[in-house]
Amino acid sequence: MKKADFILIAVVAVVVCLLVFFLYFVNSDSGAYVQVEVDGKVTQTLPLDTDTQVEIKTDDGGTNTLVIEDGYAKMTQANCPDGICVSHMKINKNGESIICLPHKVIVTVVKDNDLNEVDAVA
Repeated sequence: MKKADFILIAVVAVVVCLLVFFLYFVNSDSGAYVQVEVDGKVTQTLPLDTDTQVEIKTDDGGTNTLVIEDGYAKMTQANCPDGICVSHMKINKNGESIICLPHKVIVTVVKDNDLNEVDAVA
């Protein structure tokens, strides 16, 4: 292969990556609610358009603080050993999640019509 072939392949790869990235963000819908699951059970459903702060408590003594502000949800505090959920970016797009594995807490953005749907696993 010649040098020009490598350049052509690199340019095509970059264009494809940019196109996929662009289509993902253009077609992704903002969600309306945040669904909080603790140990596999939905405990709360909170609107994203109302600023609030919620403390999520687990049966094993774990606590996570979820803050909803300006249409985004963010985990601001957790007493788990790793704290990965706290360093996660804020979420507002349908299907995005923040997960705290040690506390078995999942915060997922959902649309209005996703609240009562049964997933494929159930």
